Amino acid sequence: MIKDFIKKRISVLGSTGSIGTQTLDVAENLGCEVETLTAHSSIDLLEKQIRKFKPSFAVCTDKTAAETLKSRVSDTQTKVLGGEDGLFETIKNDASELIVNGIVGMAGTRPTIEIIKAHKTAALANKEAIVTAGEYICDLAKKENVPLISVDSEHSAIFQCLETRKGKAKIKRLLLTASGGPFFGKTAEELKDITPEKALAHPTWKMGKKITIDSATLMNKGLEIIEAVRLFGVDESKVKVVIHRESIVHSAVEFEDNAIIAQLGLPDMRVPIQYAITYPDRKPSPAAELDLASLAKMTFYEPDEKTFRSLSLARQAIRTGGTAPTVFNAANEVAVARFLGGEIGFLQIADVAERALNDTPIIQNPDIEDIFETDRKVRQGCL
Repeated sequence: MIKDFIKKRISVLGSTGSIGTQTLDVAENLGCEVETLTAHSSIDLLEKQIRKFKPSFAVCTDKTAAETLKSRVSDTQTKVLGGEDGLFETIKNDASELIVNGIVGMAGTRPTIEIIKAHKTAALANKEAIVTAGEYICDLAKKENVPLISVDSEHSAIFQCLETRKGKAKIKRLLLTASGGPFFGKTAEELKDITPEKALAHPTWKMGKKITIDSATLMNKGLEIIEAVRLFGVDESKVKVVIHRESIVHSAVEFEDNAIIAQLGLPDMRVPIQYAITYPDRKPSPAAELDLASLAKMTFYEPDEKTFRSLSLARQAIRTGGTAPTVFNAANEVAVARFLGGEIGFLQIADVAERALNDTPIIQNPDIEDIFETDRKVRQGCL
């Protein structure tokens, strides 16, 4: 436990997932009090977490799982709730100061909105909320004076770089780094018969299945282009993607004088998670330190946008605006699930997203219900 750290009360949405479990590692190291833990239906791990961290509340959005969990932990002081209503109730009423949203996909969007309405700091590992409803969410956060802190390693890096800015230094470009995934350098012909097992073998990061496939297609980086535009208020043309195989430079900012400030570290999600929790302070981390002298080299490449078409499709979506990013994200989520289920090939993931972008009527200046309705219709159309 870190001494001289003012303990924060935190809640973790999606606590049984990759981000959630790493957040709890950080919370334990910092000595944070955990108010709420949530999952969809992974009650075995959630029960273990309840017994270890003793939260005031636990939520399973699957109501049947919630009833089972309630019976299992009846000997504890933790109150178990079920369903989305239970999730929103705890966001509003628990005693947390900061909520880490690690819920995967579009399902994390409404919880993000509820966090802001509850006037709690939102630490966002869920990029899809910003991709699909970023304009609405960022405007709401500004109106309610609620901090949005990205837990994405790249956007956390950019945020940290911008924190060094003094005066009126103008941004020339945001440099988003990408590992390139397991298929860096492969041609479209070589990718035709890629299996889910191969696509899930990421060379650097340990992540959930959906984000690992997104990394393999570079869809993850496409979504991050949109996220960067929303979070940092820059034009899409000022966001450049650079392939960096070593995953040491997590992203960088180039200023108008051509100076580049970058954030470096070993690939460990606990670093951006901890920064979100301790911001604006820094504290000792459980992550290993980076020894620059031990690095033989660092390499940087231009992405192959002809083979990995997700990048250009993401730019098309953000340039089109309105509900186009929502369409793009929904189509991708369905396509990834279909690929993992063996229904479509690896290269067809981008095909599904492109078809949806070109065929779906786009609503400009949508309200939040337009966004959710568009998401629903696209998912139905892509099945």
